[in-house]
Amino acid sequence: MKTEVKICGLKTAEALERAVALGASHTGFIFFPKSPRNIEPDDAGRLAELARGRAKIVAVTVDADNDDLDEIVSALHPDVLQLHGSENPERVLAIKALYGLPVIKALAIREASDLERIAPYIGIADRFLLDAKPPAGSDLPGGNGVSFDWRLLDALDANVDYMLSGGLNASNVEDALALTGARAIDTSSGVESAPGIKDLTLMDAFFEAIRRAEA
Repeated sequence: MKTEVKICGLKTAEALERAVALGASHTGFIFFPKSPRNIEPDDAGRLAELARGRAKIVAVTVDADNDDLDEIVSALHPDVLQLHGSENPERVLAIKALYGLPVIKALAIREASDLERIAPYIGIADRFLLDAKPPAGSDLPGGNGVSFDWRLLDALDANVDYMLSGGLNASNVEDALALTGARAIDTSSGVESAPGIKDLTLMDAFFEAIRRAEA
């Protein structure tokens, strides 16, 4: 596949195996207790061994402190850290220095001005994950199944390396790829039958839609 695909919020061997078999380039494990996709570091570490060397292993955290990061990195041995909270550029630099791992910095987008938040992280974050802003009242910074107006990305500098996220599923991913030209995408709730429950049929359909878009 030309498109890099991250399946995030994995919790079972069955879902992970299907994601990798379908062509996922990245497997994401979420360490955030409020999320229905939260997983304990030791459990994630055991699961990740099924993907190691076949797809990149991504640890997703939300404003985690060093003690939590130490535990996660020690148990999971991730290839990439995804910072999905309010981490400022200085914190991103500190985390990179501490663990020697590339960092994806997630940023929430709703309107054109939100793209201005990318600039301070240029040269610091290795890649961006552009997600929709959560709906009012949500405790989750991502995985809410909502999208933003992808046309906003027309104004984005072509040199910005990003993953497109936010409400992507089999019914809209073709449009998303056509509108944005994104080279990398991320989904979690878009391949679930219920929050935190990956659906293999939905996963199959998602990858089929990506292949149609690529064709």
